[in-house]
Amino acid sequence: MYYRFSHSRVIALGLGILLLCTSPTYAQQQVKSACSQKFVASKCVENLSQMMPTLSKANVVYLGETHDSREDHQNQLKIIQELYQGHNKIAIAMEMFQRPYQSVVNQYLAGNLTEKEFLEKSEYKKRWGFPWENYAPILRFAKEKQLPVLALNTPTEITRKVASQGLESLTASERRLIPPFSEIRTDNQEYRQRLLAVFQKHQAVSHGSNHGADLFFQAQVLWDETMAEGVAKFVKAHPDYQVIVLAGQGHIIYGYGIPNRVARRLQGKVIQRSVLLSSPDEESTSKNRAIADFIVSQ
Repeated sequence: MYYRFSHSRVIALGLGILLLCTSPTYAQQQVKSACSQKFVASKCVENLSQMMPTLSKANVVYLGETHDSREDHQNQLKIIQELYQGHNKIAIAMEMFQRPYQSVVNQYLAGNLTEKEFLEKSEYKKRWGFPWENYAPILRFAKEKQLPVLALNTPTEITRKVASQGLESLTASERRLIPPFSEIRTDNQEYRQRLLAVFQKHQAVSHGSNHGADLFFQAQVLWDETMAEGVAKFVKAHPDYQVIVLAGQGHIIYGYGIPNRVARRLQGKVIQRSVLLSSPDEESTSKNRAIADFIVSQ
């Protein structure tokens, strides 16, 4: 699936430049400058504290990660802890756990499961698989402070089935685990073109065909809509909470994935802010539209 293979880290400077310019200060300035020039409508920050006054006023905060970046996850925890200090009613919504396992997440937070039992019962290794130690401190903090954690993701079996056979192939029991078909919007043409370009690139690398591109897009949108529904439902039920969403950058950039779909469900009555925890591995498609509110320059 797209968000699993598209999150390679950006190398801000070429090897030759790194050899010539070994000063840490110089390198930091170059990364910040590159970020600022490439994504002119977004604010590039070096210090997480620069974002906090803005993030603290949001109902929903998106922390877009590169899944295998340890630094991204460390920064997620720092941001969560900082926001908790100012507003202790926060919930953490996670792409990393799938909807049917919400009860398992709740049991872990309540202290009824050991960490080992939690990983086994949530099928973490099978269904997510990125190093647990990257996420463990976040879950441990949530458990310590008794913060709600939302299992946002669509079950793997469903996204795979949609990617190969389409939405109409889903059974009644499978449809109960996703939003109604009427809420699965595939009409964003910019998002479609972006995802299909990634799909075609992947197919070229793997020597596959372009057959199934539309089904691939359906599956990705389903993934986004399912997560957006989970966030929106929680916001409606708990308006005094701030929700912090942990998800891959691809679900957040330009608001196409989750944020715009949350706003649609809440009829725009929500303040949302997005952070990319590292510079995205792509070119900006708009000089006027922000890829995110903030980009952390590393």
